[in-house]
Amino acid sequence: MKKFSFFIFLFCTVNSFAQDSTYTRSVINTLTSKTFWGRGYTKDGMKKAAGYIADTYQKIGLLPMGAHYQQYFAFSVNTFPGKMMVAINGQKLVPGKDFIITNESPGIKQKASLTPIDSLNYQATPTLIISLKDKLTWSAATEVGQVTNIQVNKKYFTAIPKEISVDIENKFIPDFQAANICGLVKGTQYPDSLLIITAHYDHLGGMGADTFFPGANDNAAGVATLLSLAKYYAAHPQPYSIGFICFAAEESGLLGSRYFVENPLIPLGNIKFLLNLDLVGTGESGMTVVNAPVYPKAFAQLNAVNNEHHYISKINPRGKAANSDHYFFTEKGVPAFFIYTQGGPSAYHDIFDKSETLPLTKYNDLFKLIVGFNQKLME
Repeated sequence: MKKFSFFIFLFCTVNSFAQDSTYTRSVINTLTSKTFWGRGYTKDGMKKAAGYIADTYQKIGLLPMGAHYQQYFAFSVNTFPGKMMVAINGQKLVPGKDFIITNESPGIKQKASLTPIDSLNYQATPTLIISLKDKLTWSAATEVGQVTNIQVNKKYFTAIPKEISVDIENKFIPDFQAANICGLVKGTQYPDSLLIITAHYDHLGGMGADTFFPGANDNAAGVATLLSLAKYYAAHPQPYSIGFICFAAEESGLLGSRYFVENPLIPLGNIKFLLNLDLVGTGESGMTVVNAPVYPKAFAQLNAVNNEHHYISKINPRGKAANSDHYFFTEKGVPAFFIYTQGGPSAYHDIFDKSETLPLTKYNDLFKLIVGFNQKLME
């Protein structure tokens, strides 16, 4: 009877926390707002986001994983803080919508005629190339190249591009300061055994003084889900300790998670399992689990929870991949899954990945699936 009563209590508390989607949405709205400027490298976007998450950890009641919530490190990055003007055939283009500049490009100020290289590429000068693209996606770079490459949306063109005028400012920062945000809830029986939940909080920041990339699905949704889980576990401590890490510089090459693995705040051998959440704001078409074949027992446990409660329509297995912050942990022998959902809007690494168009279709069910899976891992 006591065991039955416990599971009724667990079911009720999990549902009450999972259905707090208003909180989750408010976190996504905050992280994607203009104030945080794409959580990147200009206008203190990443620094502001780090401070917000650390403050939230404290309010929730998480303990710092080390001496402080923030684990600082530095790396180099190419940024575009100011001028971002491109005009073709005398008409100015809209940054992010009509064009992007490739992330490793140097700044440039030129006016030149365009010579076709082929049907999709044009040469202006030896240091300036134009490429026509069906979709514009941006990223981050840790170095500066020799050639400025401007990618232009093919939909823009009604006439052959003949001349271009550009005025673009870049700023290379050799020692950009960033921080991983690390906290935990102490276990009630086995505090030295840990389950870890991770998500990267950085995104692409801004391209010029007036354009930023909100990053709702990538990865404000992952951070919001992590913070919701932190609230739940802070209110309901488990036998194992539950750790929460929001990584910086994922978009620059998994730099934050690599730094943590090389400078761990906890013994990596004490981590019994790690769940990395990235791109989890949809779910209509199911979800994918990276490392599923690497850890078949854990994948079977995850499916057992899902099959019992029918949370997610389909869980797709995927092999080992160096595509998010789980990777360096796996390389050090830490069992880890990377979870991402499918369906919904296709916005990715562009200016259209916004909170208002992110459905959070399966947020409640994903929350309950993760709690159920963690419960299995602690049995």
